[in-house]
Amino acid sequence: MVTLSYEEGTIRIAGSVPPDLPGVERDARSETARAPGYRYADLLAALDERGLDYDDRVLDAPALDLDSAYELRDYQREALDAWLDASASGAARDRRGVLELPTGSGKTVVGIAAMEALGTPTLVVVPTIDLLDQWQRELEREFDVSIGRLGGGEQRLADVTVSTYDSAYLRADEIGDRFGLVVFDEVHHLGGEGYRDIARLLAAPARLGLTATFERPDGAHEVVADLIGPLVHRIDVDELAGEHLADYDVKRIEVALTDDEREAYERHQGTFTDYLARSNIDMRSGSDYQELVKRSGSDPRAREALLAKQRAREVMMNADRKVERLAEILDDHEDDRIIVFTAHTDLVYRLSERFLLPAITHETPTSERREILERFRDGTYSRIVTANVLDEGVDVPDANVAVVLSGSGSEREFTQRLGRILRPKDDGGRALLYELVTEDTAEERVARRRR
Repeated sequence: MVTLSYEEGTIRIAGSVPPDLPGVERDARSETARAPGYRYADLLAALDERGLDYDDRVLDAPALDLDSAYELRDYQREALDAWLDASASGAARDRRGVLELPTGSGKTVVGIAAMEALGTPTLVVVPTIDLLDQWQRELEREFDVSIGRLGGGEQRLADVTVSTYDSAYLRADEIGDRFGLVVFDEVHHLGGEGYRDIARLLAAPARLGLTATFERPDGAHEVVADLIGPLVHRIDVDELAGEHLADYDVKRIEVALTDDEREAYERHQGTFTDYLARSNIDMRSGSDYQELVKRSGSDPRAREALLAKQRAREVMMNADRKVERLAEILDDHEDDRIIVFTAHTDLVYRLSERFLLPAITHETPTSERREILERFRDGTYSRIVTANVLDEGVDVPDANVAVVLSGSGSEREFTQRLGRILRPKDDGGRALLYELVTEDTAEERVARRRR
């Protein structure tokens, strides 16, 4: 008979091990066979398919009675059902897949409903302390069980536990046999090299990924799909706008560089493109950029080109006329609730000083950030300016106008920022996103490709 057990992130297979089991390799040291933890469900399916007897000692996951008061909306139920129907082997135990739902559409609600449906010990993994707090509050309100917490200065395990990606990465091989379900919020983060090990080491046969933007420019979403399951359901913003989310408009404003800015931009951009032409790098993918970064470590010309690209980017993103147009927009929307997004911390502080806007950056202490957001929520502040940190992973109060002065230009970032203003308005009003881009620059070309 075959015996399966969990050991430090692997499934240990002892006894008469049949050939060609998925992911299995011989371990000469222990004279057993092993597979990565995430192949646990595949192993069970393969053994069942062959009609083999086995002793499964992997999971320590008792059945739980999880009862939530949430009533799912139709689109949330459709998303949950799509995930419940997704199984690599046809077995209920290994439901896997990613759900792509717009910001503000209730991804947390769907995750809690999945936990209720399976009734198994669950680990929820989130990227930020804000989301850690948010999930913990929701789970404590909905379920009459103790909620564990890994992160933010606490290391407390329970049958239902919320963890940051960082804490889960550090402890995955230790706790990998504790949970039958793992929920990855903002699952695109799992594409990062280190974080992938969380999913590899956990034995949890049921896996749910939640995100507003699954695909990554570097293609790492394909790795996520292998570890968590494929994208099984997607809901576009436009499908919910006007009923469950606010209707919205996007207004792109093109501004010209000043003469001095244009000269600096062309000079830096020319240095960059000249190097590419000499080096046969097309810059058509993230791997091309990584090649340039790698070369910059030993080739002074590559380093000069990389720095020139960064300087050209700074010129176009921080153009003076963007700030002038922002002044006009703020005047036009005196009675609205506004979030201003930029790519650079220095510009945040510049705008904060000029327009007396509360500022939130990665340098802002957690207590101060929460105070600013609470004052934005209660109406004490009607506008804030930020650099990237509010794109995701933070419970941002309602706003109806967003102004994007600069960013990466990616579809992911655009979707995240749009989502910050799409919660339904009490007066039924429309949300409005302004996107300011510089004429005849890479920023304008990227914006036009995206939309």
